[in-house]
Amino acid sequence: MQIGPHSIEPALVLAPMAGVTDKPFRQLCRRLGAGLAPSEMLSADPGLWDTPKSRARMDHRGESGPISVQIAGYDPAMMANAARHNVAHGADIIDINMGCPAKKVCKRDAGSALMRDEPLVAGILEAVVEAVPVPVTLKTRTGWCAEHRNAVRIAQIAEQAGIAAIAIHGRTRDQKYTGLAEYDTIRAVKNAVTIPVFANGDVDSPQKAQEVLRVTGADGLLIGRAAQGRPWIFREIDHFLRTGETLPAPPSGQIGGWLSEHLDGLYTLYGERRGVRVARKHIGWYADGHPDQARFLKTAMTLESAREQLAAVRGYFGLGCGVAAVAA
Repeated sequence: MQIGPHSIEPALVLAPMAGVTDKPFRQLCRRLGAGLAPSEMLSADPGLWDTPKSRARMDHRGESGPISVQIAGYDPAMMANAARHNVAHGADIIDINMGCPAKKVCKRDAGSALMRDEPLVAGILEAVVEAVPVPVTLKTRTGWCAEHRNAVRIAQIAEQAGIAAIAIHGRTRDQKYTGLAEYDTIRAVKNAVTIPVFANGDVDSPQKAQEVLRVTGADGLLIGRAAQGRPWIFREIDHFLRTGETLPAPPSGQIGGWLSEHLDGLYTLYGERRGVRVARKHIGWYADGHPDQARFLKTAMTLESAREQLAAVRGYFGLGCGVAAVAA
């Protein structure tokens, strides 16, 4: 599948998630089968760029392309400027967030709150597309609420503005992440536009992926929460869609190896102290469903050094305590 000049193969994309899809996680997901891994959401407000958090989010050194950067905001001129800034710093694709349901984002009339103002949506999309020479994509929801599902109209506005592809999360803003995703609206969007459409929401297995593609007619899938602690889900889905066969579950040692790689990346990106703290939620996700999970996490969540944390993880997943050099 194509987004501008970029071939997305497979058409399985890691959904941007604040505080989760940082560079180490993106790199691991790409290596384990994701065709594209956009950055965490970046504010379009330049006053927020010179912070440790934003600088880490803007770090794309060593990533394989295409590099997709997601921006969020409510002002067309500011969004256009943010797009230019990120392209100057390596972005191959700009993704616009109109899907985030978080209160702190929506109260600033950004994220999914923008779906309430279709003229403003058009203004933002046109400004960003005109500002940069790279493809611009859009992530949105089915609508603000059940009584105001306007994803089809938003998609038509997006296509007219020159948006290269659109991803639809099958929930309204007021649902946040509760209930079940619905796919009829995504199918209606697919039938209403000619640009590529990605379906998002509750895709948590190869079989569900196949069903969602069948029901929606979408060109590809965005996978978010199901990849937390399971970045190999992309290769599982890709293999099943290509062959009809289910890959065997990876052995514990292989999972431990991937997690060790992930942790090394976190320590390098954030430094030891912050990296250890960021790593804790990922360790919890990877350990989910494994034997003696509660006992392991009770200890692992209290460790303060990278070396101790990595050794505990390797021991738990049966790799022993031999640890490669850990970045300080």
